[in-house]
Amino acid sequence: MSEDEIMGAMYQRFPVTVERGEGARVWDASGKEYLDFMGGYGVALVGHRNARVTEAIREQAGRIVTVHGSLYSGVRAAFLERLVSLAPDGLARAHLNNSGAESVEAAIKMARKFTRRPRVVAMRGSYHGKSMGALSLTFNPKYRRPFEPLVEGVEFVPFGDAEALREAVTDDVGMVIVEPIQGESGIHVAPGGFLRAAREACDAHGAVLAFDEIQAGLGRTGRMWACDHDAVAPDILCLAKGIAGGVPMGVTLARPEILDSMAKGEHSSTFGGNALSCAAGSATLEALTADGLVDNAAAVGRGLFAGLAELAGRHPSIREVRGRGLMVGIELRFDVREIIMGGIEQGVLLLYSGRNILRLLPPLVIGGADVARVLGVLDGLLSEEEARRGIA
Repeated sequence: MSEDEIMGAMYQRFPVTVERGEGARVWDASGKEYLDFMGGYGVALVGHRNARVTEAIREQAGRIVTVHGSLYSGVRAAFLERLVSLAPDGLARAHLNNSGAESVEAAIKMARKFTRRPRVVAMRGSYHGKSMGALSLTFNPKYRRPFEPLVEGVEFVPFGDAEALREAVTDDVGMVIVEPIQGESGIHVAPGGFLRAAREACDAHGAVLAFDEIQAGLGRTGRMWACDHDAVAPDILCLAKGIAGGVPMGVTLARPEILDSMAKGEHSSTFGGNALSCAAGSATLEALTADGLVDNAAAVGRGLFAGLAELAGRHPSIREVRGRGLMVGIELRFDVREIIMGGIEQGVLLLYSGRNILRLLPPLVIGGADVARVLGVLDGLLSEEEARRGIA
């Protein structure tokens, strides 16, 4: 039986069988090389086969792979200490889990337990995961409708509308959850002042402010945290994707009083904080800081945006370029599938975000030559598609 037959039809599949990777490149079963601007949907944060992460995994696997949370672990303690030292102000507690959706589920329970309030305010255009609680905070009806009824008490307000947010946050709201940059809906950056308005509304009514930086955090935007661009710290921060260099891991960071409101047994994760993921996580944090990957994301991102602005000036099919650092959305006037398939033919992996938006989430190790190659491929593919569609 084929992989498709066994796994079913839940994933959008592309005709590439990946065998190995190195940095920002992967190779298929025939040996063809691809420049990876898909980046495992953001998981390949510090590059494929990162030397620090690879060595940490190898060394830890030779000792012990899993230590349950009911026992102490030196490698877990080291990871937690390092992560908390880098976290936004006040986030001195952490729950370790295995994915972005799990991180959000933990945030929901923490906020509910701490405030004893049932309502949540989320954003239109949001994406927080597909488990039932996280899905309840996700806006897209395509994902929600087949599984309704979902968790009750969630109100969606327009992303970036500070006045609508202020009106929605009342004394029965337990949590407001925001992505500083919405990823799945097309790379929409929170407008200036919006995160601050969310902070002030939560403070005024005693609600918990949660930021979902599962995709935007850990240097992706050219700052360690996407919320750093606005100098606003949340009460809860949800992390996952590339936090352990490709090994599954999620983390829910919280203020002490919030996590400390949870009693023994009220939330747990069998695999959360296992030794292998914590070793990989420490190595990932070391790569981000010691190897200058956050600064690289900022510098290379500036070059990428400059190049895309030049392309937009010559290609009428480009409606808008959005994002920060190496989290980029390119909105086109047509379906992006032909562009993605053309990229595959030319050895470049691109990602989509909805029908007409290209999403770029490359590893933070890319350089100027990689940007130049992607821009050249996009230039040619857009010219071909514009000619085919009669766009001038």
